[in-house]
Amino acid sequence: MKKIAVFADVQNLYYTVRQAYGCHFNYTALWNELAAGGEIVEAYAYAIDRGDPKQQQFQQILRNLGFTVKLKPYIQRSDGSAKGDWDVGITIDVMDAAAGVDSVVLASGDGDFDLLLERIRQRHGVEAVAYGVPGLTAQSLVRAATRYVPIEGHLLLKH
Repeated sequence: MKKIAVFADVQNLYYTVRQAYGCHFNYTALWNELAAGGEIVEAYAYAIDRGDPKQQQFQQILRNLGFTVKLKPYIQRSDGSAKGDWDVGITIDVMDAAAGVDSVVLASGDGDFDLLLERIRQRHGVEAVAYGVPGLTAQSLVRAATRYVPIEGHLLLKH
């Protein structure tokens, strides 16, 4: 049975799905789709901790699915922008997991991960699957992935 490691960039998914479709990403549908293709041996969701009750409820839903939720504090800069970047943390976790699995699934459209996917494919020969919103996923990421899966249809949580 294929061993799968899943890495969900919660902020990227939230903003790109909201921008493109005006709704939310369906983590349950993602989980079920991946579990049908093998055994999910590691699953991480990377999020920002604002201490918001609704957000904490969402994080519990992710935990109930099987994700380990990794949180960073929400930092508001003096110019009003916010910081909460998980790129390095995701990269380290993917590098650590790649040697022990057959497939790495990255749910993010962030082009910063293109070199990561190329590297794990070359070094470990793993399948590197990228899930991202069409039109909002970096083409460099699509090219670096073994397989790109557009986030649409059943992967959307319509209210």
